[in-house]
Amino acid sequence: MRDEGKNDYVAAKDEGEWRLPPGLRQTLFMYRKRAWVRFGEPIPLFEHLHKTFGKIAHYRFMGNLIVFVNDPAWIQEILVNQAPSFVKERTLQRMKILLGEGLITSDDPIHMRQRRIAAPAFHRQRIAGYAGQIVASAAATRDAWVDGVEIDVAAEMMQLSLRIVARTLFDTEVTPEVESVADEVNTIMGLYNFLVAFPKLESVLHWPIPGVMKFRRSRARLNRIVEGMIANRRKLSREELERRGDLLSELVAARDEDVAGEDPGPRVRGTWGTQSGGGSEGMSDRQLRDETLTIFLAGYETVANALSWTWYLLSQNPEAMEKMGAEVDAVLAGREAVLEDFGALKYTEMVFAEAMRLYPPAWAMGRRSTKAVELGEYRIPPGAHFFFSQYVMHRSEEYWDAPLEFRPERHTAEAKAERPKFVYFPFGGGRRQCIGEGFAWMEGVLSLATIAQKWRMEFVPRYPVVAQAKITLRPKFPMRMVVRSRD
Repeated sequence: MRDEGKNDYVAAKDEGEWRLPPGLRQTLFMYRKRAWVRFGEPIPLFEHLHKTFGKIAHYRFMGNLIVFVNDPAWIQEILVNQAPSFVKERTLQRMKILLGEGLITSDDPIHMRQRRIAAPAFHRQRIAGYAGQIVASAAATRDAWVDGVEIDVAAEMMQLSLRIVARTLFDTEVTPEVESVADEVNTIMGLYNFLVAFPKLESVLHWPIPGVMKFRRSRARLNRIVEGMIANRRKLSREELERRGDLLSELVAARDEDVAGEDPGPRVRGTWGTQSGGGSEGMSDRQLRDETLTIFLAGYETVANALSWTWYLLSQNPEAMEKMGAEVDAVLAGREAVLEDFGALKYTEMVFAEAMRLYPPAWAMGRRSTKAVELGEYRIPPGAHFFFSQYVMHRSEEYWDAPLEFRPERHTAEAKAERPKFVYFPFGGGRRQCIGEGFAWMEGVLSLATIAQKWRMEFVPRYPVVAQAKITLRPKFPMRMVVRSRD
């Protein structure tokens, strides 16, 4: 890279009572012709900041002070130690126009109450019952393929994930109603960068702007479908809701008093939510709508993309594919997987973990400070936006040996114990760590094992492999694979 330091960069400096980290001299717009500035694609910018400034840097955009952090200790400061000093930043706040006050977008005290009510639906005993549905769905996908056929594995994993979320969230097959939910979510995903970048969007949602009108129509259709499902659940007794056992029924039946003093027991993976008491109210229809869409988006989009990237990486690393297949054969011995196999599929889990290191579905996170923030020698004023990227941290040469290589062995129990916290955090961390993390691990590992019983994948380089950073990190183009029998 040519020396641009005199013109582009400033060292750490004092501004009155504040001390800002090093960063860009001018507002980001002034660098729009640089290769690392692609509006709507922040990963190249984050990589440039990390390469140029190291653990922390600042820049300004549209009048906002933005701090990019790539140090695990400081990420822990933001997400854990100084968490009360932060709220969701603008990007996720903007997603409230779709997700409302769901678990992803809401701040305290709304978030704490919603998480407390939703926690029993993600309790170990609850999600354990979904293992059979995950395996049955993956087996149906697997058994529909033919040796030598060429597929778009990203589309196939989306359909598999849709089948799983339909069964576990709605207690149904992929009906036209569920297909409509997926179609509208995909439409809005395509508009994501436009929605985030549009200034003062909330105040012009009624304007006849083509992209805004398209979003408005999709959101209205989503609302009608989800609200109809909620209305049908409202007609059922609590006993009938509990017998159904799907996540939506669990949320409709849940009350604040249900979780008072309850011990969630040992976890499968992840965080199940704070178990503490409150009133005796359940969620309103609006809250149920927000949480249903949030869970649908998180459960449908993220795991599907993680599985797609896993199959791509396995196709590029056949020795890992063979090792995973051998483990699957040894553990399952030709039968279908059950919940008890989950803990025995250790290498399969490491494969899934390594895929999420290189291609984390949640590729970045952000917070906005409400108070002054101190990180080491730096003192940063209230109102600053802080970003950190799983994609960049997971590929940092400071913490990973040969970071671009696919090595599942990085995720042995011993290796994880030696690693600093927040060097690897595909599901976030702190009080807001993904409530569905345990479900995602179970879905990913059991789906991989079920498909790997029969097939391996051969990549067809028909399209370039490009990661597209929207709400999640998805393949930008179809990902063509030839399905080959492992026999």
